[in-house]
Amino acid sequence: MNKNNIVDLIAEIEDEVNQLDKLAIDVEKTRMTLPSEPEERRIHEESLALKLHNFYTGCERVFKNIAKDVNGGVPDSFDWHRRLLHTMSLNLENVRPAVISRETETALSEFLSFRHVVRNIYGFSIDSEKLGHLLNNFGNAYRMFKQDVIGFVKFLKDLG
Repeated sequence: MNKNNIVDLIAEIEDEVNQLDKLAIDVEKTRMTLPSEPEERRIHEESLALKLHNFYTGCERVFKNIAKDVNGGVPDSFDWHRRLLHTMSLNLENVRPAVISRETETALSEFLSFRHVVRNIYGFSIDSEKLGHLLNNFGNAYRMFKQDVIGFVKFLKDLG
């Protein structure tokens, strides 16, 4: 990787993390205002489901940029989303250190699975219990992701 590519990648990652910071605030605000009336609650839950979908999509954008610019490309298979996530937890000798920890990979895998569900059902079919579980894990998953990615950005800055 040349210095310009590293600088571009760092900027892209930092921009995505800034967007995810805004999303994290929105998730918490929406979560704190969940109404008790079932129909109103369902509408808010659909919004939260989309926000959690967007959370994983943002994480995956970071991973795709790293895969393209550092790894040499995004996996090319039917299960490329899952393989991309797993690859980010691997230390690639003479290429890069792991971008995220195995613990972060495990936490994010739930959001990857949920994103798939959100893309393939009607919003009113969201499982409230599963959504609640993910909302309870969201803050920790995002903190781990952000901490890991900031560590990876430090590695990139040291390269440049």
